[in-house]
Amino acid sequence: MRPVAGRVAGVSVDYLPALTGLRFWLAIWVILHHICGKGMMLEAWTNALPPSLGGLIHGGYLAVQTFFILSGFVLARTYAYAKWDRRSLVRFFTARFARIYPVYFVSLIVLSPFIIEMLVAPGWAPGQRLHLMTIYLFVLQGWYGSLAVGWNTPAWSLSCEFFFYLWFPLLFAPLRKARWMMISVAMAVAVLMPIAFDHSGVPWDWKPVYHTADFIAGIAAARIFDLLREQAWWPERGYWLYWPGLLLGGWLIIHPHVVDNTGADLNTYLRPLNVALLVGFALSGGALARWLSTSVCDFLGKASYSMYVLHVPILWWMGRYLVHGKLHLPRPVGASVYLATVMLAASLVFHYFEAPASVWIRAWAKRREFRVS
Repeated sequence: MRPVAGRVAGVSVDYLPALTGLRFWLAIWVILHHICGKGMMLEAWTNALPPSLGGLIHGGYLAVQTFFILSGFVLARTYAYAKWDRRSLVRFFTARFARIYPVYFVSLIVLSPFIIEMLVAPGWAPGQRLHLMTIYLFVLQGWYGSLAVGWNTPAWSLSCEFFFYLWFPLLFAPLRKARWMMISVAMAVAVLMPIAFDHSGVPWDWKPVYHTADFIAGIAAARIFDLLREQAWWPERGYWLYWPGLLLGGWLIIHPHVVDNTGADLNTYLRPLNVALLVGFALSGGALARWLSTSVCDFLGKASYSMYVLHVPILWWMGRYLVHGKLHLPRPVGASVYLATVMLAASLVFHYFEAPASVWIRAWAKRREFRVS
């Protein structure tokens, strides 16, 4: 299936269904990583698996890098023809807020009984409660290390998204029409930037700073896709890129020790492989890309952000009342019920809240824009 391209209000729109479907499986990988860890529902089951398969599951946290690169890719495609001025910047930041915050706010509501329960407990230092609430309300988790609470641990990645949105117009400008030389420079920067930050003593707690490299790689990936799509041979042959990305990336995740003492972490080696993976799926072709493009994967991919943001808040409730509570379900059964609940809840939230809320916020901002002008 070739990408369907169009223009909406001066902004390019590419529908790349394999990438949308991929988002669902990335979200599942993150969720499995969380419920297969130490003391979690599927710990015993995971430990009984062959080491290679168990290593892949435990490497689910690495899916977050793929999400970041995909975010840079999608934004670069979406705003490929945007003309930046005050009005377009306001619309851009409004759209990004509408994309991220509504579902995140729902997650805080879902967690609110646990948050209140913990905050009213004795032992908190003066001002610590306000400090935690400020961090969570303003999505600042990515700038801190351990916060002594696990209300919604994956939300640190949203701090990275907001930080990237802030810098996207400037980062994208030199790459908007980049050719191979400039793309190579951008990829070199994306690979070397975290290493340079580490050697310069930049705290690893500043996750948005380090993961900016992933977003730059995503912008470069969008340009690689554009240039390859211009060549008659590449469309429908993306498997020449996504299979090497999958196989080499999987091998590195199973054997992470091979990068020890090389001066770079596993994310550094996976970054170019993730670029190949995403560009390959965007170019489409092959059975795997066609499967990811099915209507079921497409819908679940669209609901994947709600899955990602809500799976830990739902885990708080499921863990308390189904696994450790009165029902005391066997852990594998509880995990199955949990996964089904997350997918169902995320689908409903996406259909009835996430998508409508995004449209409403952008329409509200546009009405105010016209009143001001």
